Amino acid sequence: MTHRPRVISLLPSATEVLCAIGAEDLLVGRSHECDFPPRITDRPVLTAARTLGTTSAEIDASVREARSQGATSLYTIDEARIRELKPDIILTQDLCEVCSIDLANVQRIAATLATPPRVVNLNPTSVFDVFDDLLRVGEAVGRASDAARAMVSLRDQYWSAVDFVNPFVPGPEVLFLEWMDPLFVGGHWTPQLIQDAGGRHSLNAAGAKSRQITPEDALEAMPGRVLIAPCGFDLARIQSELHTLTSSRWWPLLPAVLEPNPECVLAVDGNQMFNRPGPRLVDAFRFLVGWLNDRPELIPENFPARPI
Repeated sequence: MTHRPRVISLLPSATEVLCAIGAEDLLVGRSHECDFPPRITDRPVLTAARTLGTTSAEIDASVREARSQGATSLYTIDEARIRELKPDIILTQDLCEVCSIDLANVQRIAATLATPPRVVNLNPTSVFDVFDDLLRVGEAVGRASDAARAMVSLRDQYWSAVDFVNPFVPGPEVLFLEWMDPLFVGGHWTPQLIQDAGGRHSLNAAGAKSRQITPEDALEAMPGRVLIAPCGFDLARIQSELHTLTSSRWWPLLPAVLEPNPECVLAVDGNQMFNRPGPRLVDAFRFLVGWLNDRPELIPENFPARPI
């Protein structure tokens, strides 16, 4: 590619990958959820979420109803603006229809443009896939060497944190709540991050999709640690709905809640740190290693977590 490619990102993690390899100057449009790093928020917004409700329960019900009715997307996309921007590359995904515009819609729009752009589809299910995505995006936008350097740096940070984990001592069982009402536990890359950090995540396997559990499942797992990191929620949003957990009959029976140490149950800004398969998963991993192994020096400064 001899000219500077014009890039549209319809996925927050892809935007973060693009910026991590030093190519944010190529970004000409973004999704409504692309908000990091903050300096890219001046780019045109090309998507919007359909009305799904306000509480966790309402959002879950809306998503289930949309799926039952055969809805192809939970988002709208500004086709006219995309045509005006004349992108050479569109970054998107089809890993989760709840998280972004659906791939089929993006491909349909791309095919109708005067000069069809390249659609780069990112579907990581592990942190190592995220490292590969840096290389994939770097190749697509003509910044392969910059991407390789960024990938090596992230990989080094990851493995340097692993050095603080004792593989011969079983770590605590971790209940990672990716949704509060109903209960969902983390999937995809999350179980792997917990296990590599020295914890156990028996309620879901590495690489599997996040899944719904019952309170009985949570109690049976006997978690010594709990992380509350609902998909798309910041700390304030978690706090506003925390009563759905703390007022339940089963919550006080969890071993982590019974512990006198308040650090055993934490809320984390999942929207920024765990839910997006981008470069900041390394920060999330370093937090996990520090939290599970009593190594606070590993936890990134100003990491968005607080005791419940």
